[in-house]
Amino acid sequence: MFYDWTYFLVIIGAVLSLWASAGVKKTYSKYAKVLAMRGITATEAAEHILHGAGIYDVKIERVAGNLTDHYDSSSKVLRLSDTVYDSSSIAAIGVAAHECGHAIQDNEEYVPLRLRHILVPIVNFGNRLSMPLFIIGLLLGLYDTLVPIGIFLFSFAVLFQFITLPVEFNASARAVAILGDSGMVTGDELPKVKKVLRAAAYTYLAAAAASALQLLRLLLLARRRRD
Repeated sequence: MFYDWTYFLVIIGAVLSLWASAGVKKTYSKYAKVLAMRGITATEAAEHILHGAGIYDVKIERVAGNLTDHYDSSSKVLRLSDTVYDSSSIAAIGVAAHECGHAIQDNEEYVPLRLRHILVPIVNFGNRLSMPLFIIGLLLGLYDTLVPIGIFLFSFAVLFQFITLPVEFNASARAVAILGDSGMVTGDELPKVKKVLRAAAYTYLAAAAASALQLLRLLLLARRRRD
């Protein structure tokens, strides 16, 4: 169980995640040095986007860190990181617009976002129990009880990662469309925004692939032990 070829599936997933993470950092760093011609800050862009969508109950706050930007639907707060909040760079504006995309999704009750919210407590519960149950099941030979339960619980984490994909892609698509239509970035700058958001999207693809590979590994281990 502990030393077998299926570990390569985990390694592949880890390599994909590291590659995607390095890619988004490199791309963001590159375009964080390119200032938008309009001269607006990411915070100003976010305010303009939210108000343009008729959203006035979402606060914009600063949060510590680098690329820690996120939208908190439970408290209706859009948090922009230190490197984004006051920045007028192409990268910062793109990130802020992406997070605004999530706020707009929440306001419109976008179905994949709602499904992701529903899954959060289930995924948290499953993450705590899935691997312990799976490992105990293998050790005790409970291949028809604990092992399937462990796999079933872990599958919710995989489902969560794949539901996240349309949520993130849609938020980025909204961001690009709004920035282009509003004129906050020029036609020459828009492809640069797309590159930043595309690099970020790769991290979600890598996470989904890594979780799917881990699920495949669990299924292979369970089948091997049962045989």
